[in-house]
Amino acid sequence: MTQPVPAVPPATAATYVFAVCRHVDEDVLPQLPGITTAPVRVLPFERLHAVVQEVPAADADRRSWTERLSDPRELERCVRAHHQVVTAVAAHGPAAPMALATLYNSEERARQALGADAARFHTVLDRVDGRVEWGVKVYVSSASAATKAGRTAVPTRVPAGPPPSGAGRAYLERVRGTHRAREDSRRAALLTAKETDAVLRGLAVAARRLRLQDQQLTDCHRAQVLNGAYLVDESQAAQFTEAVATLRERTGALIELSGPWVPYSFAGEDGLHGER
Repeated sequence: MTQPVPAVPPATAATYVFAVCRHVDEDVLPQLPGITTAPVRVLPFERLHAVVQEVPAADADRRSWTERLSDPRELERCVRAHHQVVTAVAAHGPAAPMALATLYNSEERARQALGADAARFHTVLDRVDGRVEWGVKVYVSSASAATKAGRTAVPTRVPAGPPPSGAGRAYLERVRGTHRAREDSRRAALLTAKETDAVLRGLAVAARRLRLQDQQLTDCHRAQVLNGAYLVDESQAAQFTEAVATLRERTGALIELSGPWVPYSFAGEDGLHGER
């Protein structure tokens, strides 16, 4: 007689993954709060180690996390906690950081999924070993030449037809001059962005041009024309930062440097097969 198969109890905890490493200094883990109150620990798989934490299963579905991360304060808390763990682990050896809210339904499911991607993790770890990520952003002022000069802003549309004489002609010339100044400023900024990217790529192991950030998220008075990520040997850090300072001084452009960071931009598929 066939014996009934006992039902598998539902998992009570999901597994949150922060990063994947070859070696982890486990002495640093107890000091890290992580996302939840559970201890941050190591999950071995395929000669690699994932740094993980248990999350209550009831809070681990996509809808719950979407709601959680829609709260700005909770989003900031989670980002900081995630980054703190990744940074602490990466301080003791190469680490492949995972995206925020990388969750698996169970520890076994996490082990299987990560194990299936082991070859890619080894490639990433080889690539980022001894290297850091620098971020470089170039901005152009969105103010018109007229506004900069303290004059009253003029309409952006140039009327069709021949310009009238006298005051009307002078008015239209100011309109056209404003358009020319705006376009010249934009072209100059794009050339600066191109030059900056070319120079810094020469000092980097790999580079990516990321999506430009919305002007509302940066500054209402400036528009971003370059958002670059550069993977740089740690030994080249001083040369890289000096190159940015030189570009800033030579071009007079607003060039923003951030880092060094754990190489988030070079840990995923885009980073592996991205630009050079």
